Amino acid sequence: MSEFAALDRRLQELHERTAETPLFNPVFQLGLELSRKMESGELSLERIESMVAELECEGLRVRARRLNRLVSPVDPQTNLAHIGAMAEGGDFTAFAARWSRPVAHIVFTAHPTFLLARAQGQAVALAASQGDLDSETVCAAPAARDTITLDSEHADAMAAIARAQKARDAINATLLSTARTRWPAQWRKLAPAPVRFASWVGYDMDGRTDIGWQTCIRYRLEEKAERLASYAALLEEAAPDIAEKLAAAGAHTEAMAKLFAGDMTNPSAVNHAANQLTANHADKLVTLSPIIAELEKLAAASDDDTAQTLLVAAAAMRADGLGMSWIHFRVNSSQLQNAIRRRIDPDGTLDLASQAALRKMRELLQNVKPLRSNFAALAIENSTAVRLFLTMAQILQHIDAETPIRMLVAECEQPTTVLAALYFAKLFGIEDKVDVSPLFETETALEHGGRFIDDLLAEPAYRAYARLRGRLAIQTGFSDAGRFVGQIPASLAIERLQGRLAQAMTANELGDVSALIFNTHGESMGRGAHPASMADRLAWPLSPWARRRFVRAGIRLEPEVSFQGGDGYLFFGTDDLALATLTRFIELAPAEADPYAPTDPFYRRTDLSLDFYRAIRRVQQQHLNSTTYARAVTAFGLGLLNDTGSRKARRQSDLAADRTMSLRQIRAIPHNAILQQLGYPVNIIAGFGTAAEGNYEAMADLLASSDRGRQLVRLVRAANAVASIKTATAFGELFNSAYWASRPYRGDENHIAQGCLALAEYLTSDDRTGVFRRLATRLRVDALKLHQLLALIPEEPGGLSPQDREHTRRSIGVLQALRLALFQHMFLKVVMVPAFSRANDITPHDVIEMVFTLRVDEALAQLKRAFPTSFPSLSDFKVDEPADYPDDAAHGYTAIHRDYIEPIERSHQLALRIGTAIANEFGAHG
Repeated sequence: MSEFAALDRRLQELHERTAETPLFNPVFQLGLELSRKMESGELSLERIESMVAELECEGLRVRARRLNRLVSPVDPQTNLAHIGAMAEGGDFTAFAARWSRPVAHIVFTAHPTFLLARAQGQAVALAASQGDLDSETVCAAPAARDTITLDSEHADAMAAIARAQKARDAINATLLSTARTRWPAQWRKLAPAPVRFASWVGYDMDGRTDIGWQTCIRYRLEEKAERLASYAALLEEAAPDIAEKLAAAGAHTEAMAKLFAGDMTNPSAVNHAANQLTANHADKLVTLSPIIAELEKLAAASDDDTAQTLLVAAAAMRADGLGMSWIHFRVNSSQLQNAIRRRIDPDGTLDLASQAALRKMRELLQNVKPLRSNFAALAIENSTAVRLFLTMAQILQHIDAETPIRMLVAECEQPTTVLAALYFAKLFGIEDKVDVSPLFETETALEHGGRFIDDLLAEPAYRAYARLRGRLAIQTGFSDAGRFVGQIPASLAIERLQGRLAQAMTANELGDVSALIFNTHGESMGRGAHPASMADRLAWPLSPWARRRFVRAGIRLEPEVSFQGGDGYLFFGTDDLALATLTRFIELAPAEADPYAPTDPFYRRTDLSLDFYRAIRRVQQQHLNSTTYARAVTAFGLGLLNDTGSRKARRQSDLAADRTMSLRQIRAIPHNAILQQLGYPVNIIAGFGTAAEGNYEAMADLLASSDRGRQLVRLVRAANAVASIKTATAFGELFNSAYWASRPYRGDENHIAQGCLALAEYLTSDDRTGVFRRLATRLRVDALKLHQLLALIPEEPGGLSPQDREHTRRSIGVLQALRLALFQHMFLKVVMVPAFSRANDITPHDVIEMVFTLRVDEALAQLKRAFPTSFPSLSDFKVDEPADYPDDAAHGYTAIHRDYIEPIERSHQLALRIGTAIANEFGAHG
């Protein structure tokens, strides 16, 4: 029997004891049993590492199985056959119209969700791609984590996009081949564009200051060089002259990119790089239109096979332009407001939400005169928002003159902010290529978003701009929204906002432009990715109800979704996975809806559903505003989490601040990731049961009879399948002074009695045990109501069996128990470290508190400073007088390292590996 199987069986035995003693905690008890074995020497860290490796392996296989299930079938021939089958029917005009419009835009974003080591991610993708889901192959990948930088994130994004491009080329070839067979006289006129790609990696300024203008320029040039090289490779045989021209342009672009890789703080470096880039050059290429026209002309006169290759290349060029994809810049609304104040309110006395500010913005827009700009202007600009517009202007002038650029505005709650962005676009002469897109995600934006949209569309300047661009773009976010109002209320509020957009566009006679809705969600349940199926994943952020609002109004819908970071890129981790993912998008057609479908009961019975929504939101907000919830979530700081990205997860704070950390000090991803690690996804489950209280039967009937209702239930059931209130309670017991005082009471753990006594004394006034107990009680009451509701709603076929659910729960339980044992080992070791003197205002108590909040790296740094093992040697000096000191006794700190510091360090690393395995069971980080 494996180590895991033995622990699994023991946990099952312990669970049975809860029938006798409801307060009994099997996860904590297993953690205690493991801790006792560790402290007695029966269970070594080596054996713990072996157990962790076994459970890591299980987590990776779970991850591969889930990925395979979501995108199946994966076989490329099967998927291309599906594309071919969907291309049947209709005449050529209808066929060409259908396939010339993307079914969706896919955005590769880089929020900190690079959970897996690169080798592990590749192994998971390969296993999911090959269907090799039960072998040990996926577990052979080393767990050593990579250093995550902005450059590494950008490289991973480009690799995922390159595989997506290859898959799209295969789809386009299939479409052209189908048309070639059915319409031999017309097929060369087909210009397929089934899906479009974009990325904000390296262009997202919201919440970070480490991305300079030169970073954006360098990345855009590197992307251009890479794409030109791939175009050249595609055309090497079919059009060698064009391929040679593209390759030369790529080499020139690559040389330009290297110029911007240096230090741009020196004006002479800016001068040199800018003058080289802006100068006329035989190999400089800023538009693909002539080349596309030449390819189509060649295709008209070529044999069928050559023509097909040429037209696939032309389709790729139309879709991507002179880059790997379209790009999205992102700023915070405050950055735009600070920039526009210099123009309309230099004295800082005007409320930008006022009508007076709006009137001034109208005047600015009416009288704006475009200004020329250059790289010198860019280099000296100190406003982040203006700097981005200057960067876009240089990109459009000297890198890619045709591909549109998105300007995403985070936390946008005032129409004035959008008009300010439009003003700067006009000021630098790029409004015809820039789509300004406000993000609706905060509580205020969701609550008042409908009024915001009405006010914005009432502005003549904005309506004229939307018609100029041919689209109206908004962004709806599921991360902060899911954190602040709960994932289910957020999704329902966003759905209503989307419907309100269709209504406002109709009312303002904008039915002739497209509605581009960018739904930025992550890959986890808590961040807007429905885990049940790819159909649910696409319908959750943009429901059939919302789609029908646009279809019935005759407004063309352009849905856009994100695949975020390392978790999202797994869907494009191999060529076959990329093709399967795109095929599922095309099959599910996220822009389409049946306008004649009968109204879903969930929307008809608003007497029930609206109250249900409000009640869930009320419970979620009670948690968010509760000091108990905030203290529990921040009890360990962010120490439960691995470093998963280049963007900081929280602002800096001192030790005392950890006790009163606000949930607004940490970002949505780590917030949700902590909930996973504590064992209960509060922002998904909480309130769903309480909202049905007193009306269980009616609410169960409504949810069971409604497509949207069943989708809500599938999400809650998926979250509940990996949730454990007992686990959350167990974390609090680590800080229970009575536990530590009682543990050596019987005399069989005298070897750690000193440490237990020290912990008992230290934790006498600690609040965390009570905090976790209070939170667990609130969650338990709500969960009992949830179980009462779910018992009335039949299980749907295709879900996890009860046996599978229990296996998953026990796998997570064993991981949690192992981590609890490791934490106890760390706690005991740190309080037993010999006393050392205060240095740099750090005391032994500070180091203990660092370990308790899992700021272990900081604690270890202080301990290594206090107890060094490397000293200058007498042999380093050439002095004549002999010495006997220092003798061996002066170098005694090696024992402290061996007995205390190294076990803490190793336990911490194992605990972080357990965190990765738990996240894999949940399906994503955060």
